[in-house]
Amino acid sequence: MSPSQVPKMILSFHDGWDELIRIHPSISRMFVLLVLPMSLLPPAMIYYAGGSYGDALVAGVSPERWRTSAGIFFLAELVTVPLMAWLIQLVSRANNVPARYHECFTLASIAPIPLWLSSLVLFIPNLIIGVAVGGLALLCSLGLTYRGVYALLRMRDDIRALQMATVITGAGLLAWLLLMQIVLMH
Repeated sequence: MSPSQVPKMILSFHDGWDELIRIHPSISRMFVLLVLPMSLLPPAMIYYAGGSYGDALVAGVSPERWRTSAGIFFLAELVTVPLMAWLIQLVSRANNVPARYHECFTLASIAPIPLWLSSLVLFIPNLIIGVAVGGLALLCSLGLTYRGVYALLRMRDDIRALQMATVITGAGLLAWLLLMQIVLMH
């Protein structure tokens, strides 16, 4: 799967997903080649934004606190992906959908890509633009989750796949908000 396929995966049940299923990358490979590098992006952007114009984001926060927050955020992200995979597996079981942890981890690794990439908006010190890009990233993540539930878990019921994607995305949003709270509170 190439990075150029991710936008297609948001809108398609097959483009990118079929190749991902065919390749069947291991959990360790996905973690090292996708989760780890993408998880570095938001903390790097938090570090940059906090050091460059941190007072515009949150008044009175020292650059040292931004660096600490970025490090904690990175570690929390690395823990969140396997936890989301576990949650996806629980949601699957609750919906009587057989799902192996591997497929759930694959989905948990792919779905946050738009959120990770949206952190690049921190190059622009504008809260309104940041919120707009974050909202769009969330919608794209929902699209990836829905299409991924359908493709990776071999669903054939659109409504049930959408229900599962909504629950998973809701939990993912809660996790993302908790991660953001780590940044703002630390």
